[in-house]
Amino acid sequence: MGSRQLGKRGARNGQGKSPKHDVERLVIPFEDNRLLADLFGEFDCHLALIEDRLGVEAVAHGNVVTVSGSEAASLAAREVLEGLYARLGRGESVGLAEVDGAIRHSQSALGRKGEDTRGGHDGHLESKPAEKTSNQKPSGAAMRQIRTRKRTVTARSPMQSAYIDALDRHDLVFASGPAGTGKTYLAVAYAAQHLEAGACERLILSRPAVEAGERLGFLPGDMRDKVDPYLRPLYDALYDVLAPEKVERGLETGIIEIAPLAFMRGRTLSDAFIILDEAQNATSMQMKMFLTRLGAHSKMVVTGDVTQVDLAPGETSGLIEAMALLRGIEGVGMITFSRDDVVRRELVARIVAAYDERAPEHEPARQQESARQQEPTSSQGPARRRGSSRSQEPSRDQQPSRSQQPSRSQEQ
Repeated sequence: MGSRQLGKRGARNGQGKSPKHDVERLVIPFEDNRLLADLFGEFDCHLALIEDRLGVEAVAHGNVVTVSGSEAASLAAREVLEGLYARLGRGESVGLAEVDGAIRHSQSALGRKGEDTRGGHDGHLESKPAEKTSNQKPSGAAMRQIRTRKRTVTARSPMQSAYIDALDRHDLVFASGPAGTGKTYLAVAYAAQHLEAGACERLILSRPAVEAGERLGFLPGDMRDKVDPYLRPLYDALYDVLAPEKVERGLETGIIEIAPLAFMRGRTLSDAFIILDEAQNATSMQMKMFLTRLGAHSKMVVTGDVTQVDLAPGETSGLIEAMALLRGIEGVGMITFSRDDVVRRELVARIVAAYDERAPEHEPARQQESARQQEPTSSQGPARRRGSSRSQEPSRDQQPSRSQQPSRSQEQ
């Protein structure tokens, strides 16, 4: 079990080879050999991911793993392996996603990712891409978990752990950031945990019924049939964290309510856990209306991506306005994810990064295209003209009734 210099994978990851006197060699023993196959992964794929991401070399021999690398990286690798081993001991499953989450947390705890914490006293925590921020770490680098009877959901990034912390501490939490960061899923999972624990009496999930740049026209069916296509992501998350029969029973009894934002006006939502998803598509007035529905013993979560606003040009996003107005107010928490927090898959993170780095000269063209889509089409123009010409003719309702028509004697 002699130590070697940093492996090729670590060198490719930008870590480079360290001078011999800088290499730290740690020997990590594990007692239960039955857990090691799941800990190391098929063909040691979990160890390979740790090597790639942390720039170390990890060699397994029997029930011992020898880690070689810089002191900080070796300590991070040990923390990852011991944390995953503990989870396996509790009966939890460990895959590449869980290994990725453990690595993210260990890097944050060592201050190597560079997430920036701003305004911790007012409940606002913002994650910035690593290359653009200082080496401060967010508070609460420990991996937080949400437990329901069906599933245990573990935070896969430090910002997700901070998100769960904010849900614990605040009655109103805003979570904004790019797609794939877990904003909606974690909110629904936390709400389900809240409901099962008896901390609330019902769940209320809502979204603005705004189409993503398309005109779908009138949809068939009753009210639920019409709004369900807009609310499908909320259903998907619910069925993932709760048993199907519990979701169906909750929808039938009203314990779980999924409704469009327009139906919230005039209500007082007490003893409830309330989630507004895709809030970037709520107008300023809709957002004010929704936030003021919060009643006694309730929690509210507002999620959205301010880079994907589907409102008409010139319309103010209620999410952007609310986050600016309510920053620093007691009882309000704000979490801002960045592209570094995308956990859906690596390709999604690269797509988000590409759009974030889009050349400024493309923006005017995008705005012109958006404005053009909002204009009436040429086929609508003639129809309107024909309608206007017909409107000059009296309709059946405008024709004089038989009693109003002059009689023959009057004509004579």
